[in-house]
Amino acid sequence: MPVVEFDYNDFINLLGYKISKKNLIERLPMIGADFDKAEGDQISIEFFPDRPDLASVEGIARASRSFFNFEPGLKKYSIKKSDIVINVDSSVKKVRPYVITALVKNVKMTDELIASLMELQEKLHVGLGRNRKKVAIGVHNFEPVESPFIYKAVDPDSIQFVPLNKVESMTMTEILEKHEKGVDYAHLLKDYDKHPLILDKNNNVLSYPPIINGTLTEVTPFTTDLFIDVTGLDKKAINYALNIVTTSLAERGGQIFSTVVKEGRKTYVSPNLTPVKRKLSLNYVNKILGTNMNMNKVIDCLEKMGYGTSESGKDIINVEIPAWRADILHEIDLIEDVSIGYGYDNFESEYPKALTFGKRISSYDFYEALRTIMIGLGFNEVNTFTISNEADEFEKLGLKKAERVEIENPIGEDFSCLRVGLIPSLLKILSENRHHPLPQQIFEVGIIVDSKYKNRFKLGFAKIDAKASFTECKSLCESIMRDAGIKTMINDFEHPGFVKGRCASIFYKNEEIGFFGELHPKTISNFELEHPVIAFEIYSDLIYQ
Repeated sequence: MPVVEFDYNDFINLLGYKISKKNLIERLPMIGADFDKAEGDQISIEFFPDRPDLASVEGIARASRSFFNFEPGLKKYSIKKSDIVINVDSSVKKVRPYVITALVKNVKMTDELIASLMELQEKLHVGLGRNRKKVAIGVHNFEPVESPFIYKAVDPDSIQFVPLNKVESMTMTEILEKHEKGVDYAHLLKDYDKHPLILDKNNNVLSYPPIINGTLTEVTPFTTDLFIDVTGLDKKAINYALNIVTTSLAERGGQIFSTVVKEGRKTYVSPNLTPVKRKLSLNYVNKILGTNMNMNKVIDCLEKMGYGTSESGKDIINVEIPAWRADILHEIDLIEDVSIGYGYDNFESEYPKALTFGKRISSYDFYEALRTIMIGLGFNEVNTFTISNEADEFEKLGLKKAERVEIENPIGEDFSCLRVGLIPSLLKILSENRHHPLPQQIFEVGIIVDSKYKNRFKLGFAKIDAKASFTECKSLCESIMRDAGIKTMINDFEHPGFVKGRCASIFYKNEEIGFFGELHPKTISNFELEHPVIAFEIYSDLIYQ
């Protein structure tokens, strides 16, 4: 979870009200956080990642004004119009299609602001931005550039500029190869012939998103006007990011100015701080929370969490959701904030209404017995992630992609689907332990998701050793089945990930339950291993009796 460190005195100046350090430390975590540490005036709070608006001391101060009842209700910021325009060229549609901008003037660049802004930017890049893939933020000194700006995709060898932290001019290709940030984030653009770029009226480079800004617009302690660009793959996400950054600067005394984004015939203004309107049922709130709150009490709780509210009949509350609250997706999210505003410590505890006794599911006793068997055979147990990726599950084993549960918005390419087998997970563990001596033998009793999208339990093992062979694997398989009291049949089997003729399938009650054998050298190489490997995998839920 993101940890926000801030100075108590700086926080009080932003808050505009007095609250003791002790009271702050005791009550602030009730918003939805864990207290980390306090050393002198330096306080660290670990906020839940679903609240990116609390990733800076400015956001915490804003939330605290309403939570501590200094200024309950919706915070409003004034936005003035500017003549700034950014034109979006159609060439970016396939690369990084969305951009929005804003201008914040009269910013006093204190040490606290600079540190907070840099920290906020990085936290948004990691969380909301999925390591810059989904959202990337550029903060610029506005003085040396002129509107209108253009956002377009260009040949990476066609334009040179001096990137941040360098003194020599470089092409975009050179930046990806030589600049620290370019090397770190080059993978985000590796599949594209043209790369995105933001230039001003005079063709000065502001930003090479999502990689690096140019030195021309580098922010210094003397900067007063900040131009902000946010690019990405998701319209909602870039809007939330821009709203969080601009309102954080406004908390420091900056004045927000809107800009115009032109995309063909479409024109829209950013930032847009118009609150989202939702309706909340009083009866539903009380039903979920088990309370008997009246309308006024629920409204008080919502306003403590920074919402705008008004009554709409006997049961319905009109709720205005701040434009920087990226976490409100459903009515239940509002009810969660009602409970926070009400105070978890104010809920009355109750004893269970029915006396029941729990016990372990019988199948788990069987799985525990399998673990005992494997440990008795000298294997070490591991627990690996159920989330995997197509490359490990299929390509590295020479399999064609089959039915699987795909993750719609993965955090990275290594976590794109749910696993369909245990062997890839075990091989990755062996790969990560290449520096340890041989032999290594590991097993897992874990959940996979089959082609019918159901959770299934499997038992799998893998052993790497210079003398590992099919004969040894067959002997281990027979030992497991014998100790488990299971009578099985073994037949010939072909699997592209195994050596032909050194792989067999396992049948139980005329049903195939798994396979084992000696891995093919290509499979071993694909998982960056160097010695013979044997592996075994069965559906343990099929042999449970």
